[in-house]
Amino acid sequence: MVTVIRFLISCVIVIINTALASLGIFLMALVKWVIPISALQRAMTYGANRVMWLWASINNVTLNIINPVEWQIEGGEALTQQGWYLVICNHQSWADIVVLCSVLRNRIPMPKFFLKYELLYVPFVGLACWALDMPFMRRYSKEYLAKHPDKKGQDLQTTRRSCAKFQHTPTTVVNYVEGTRHSYDKAKHRRSPYQHLLSPKSGGIAYTLAAMGEQFEYVVDVTLAYPDNIEMPFRDMLTGKLTKIVVKIDMIPMSQVPQGDYFNQPSFKREFQAWLSGRWKEKDQYLDHLYHVEQAVDSRLDKVA
Repeated sequence: MVTVIRFLISCVIVIINTALASLGIFLMALVKWVIPISALQRAMTYGANRVMWLWASINNVTLNIINPVEWQIEGGEALTQQGWYLVICNHQSWADIVVLCSVLRNRIPMPKFFLKYELLYVPFVGLACWALDMPFMRRYSKEYLAKHPDKKGQDLQTTRRSCAKFQHTPTTVVNYVEGTRHSYDKAKHRRSPYQHLLSPKSGGIAYTLAAMGEQFEYVVDVTLAYPDNIEMPFRDMLTGKLTKIVVKIDMIPMSQVPQGDYFNQPSFKREFQAWLSGRWKEKDQYLDHLYHVEQAVDSRLDKVA
């Protein structure tokens, strides 16, 4: 009965919080769209980011009230809200978004996501993302470029122009490089070389670096884990059963990230893929060690009990 009550309270708070935040951002987007005055548009963007921060803060309070969470946060002491960051992260659950925003909301600028240009025309969502200054990108297919070779490189140039506003505004861009949420069945089906991760997709992060690489100061590699709730962390979070969250933050200076033309230099593409695969191998080893340690502790506690 207690679990059901916790679940209902969590769902009500999450739904109301998300609905009000979305409405607030949407109204600011309307003002920004209808009145094209630069100062007012900047004010609306600032307001939309503050609403997103409030949404993340309410989620954080709810998470900690409903669940007896033990937080284990490693690294990230040098992060600042005045920096430019590309965040890459493993993706296990819908809980990741809540956890990532909860941990980083006071450490770095509120996150942006590169979005497909077509999403700009999705009712409410497109305008809200535009209000948050999220860059919309055009990606031309190989087939399209074969018919229209004059368009080659224009998608990247368009994205760079849309990111120009970030030159003077501290910015965080988030990329879940696995492309989808991890599950052990999915990893087996895709023949992932990792024990606890899916293979990373390098194209998205390479595109982000090509568009904004000169502005980033660090790649922030975040590893998320729910060692006591591996199977269904989001469900357990809503029902008050989430007991431990591990967040490991590695700051990688841009000088240590391979630089080159990913889309036109095959040798660099292979180098970049090898670098990203190396990061994922280290992440996988960390998770494997973490899970084995937690299992050993649980086993000792069971024997004592």
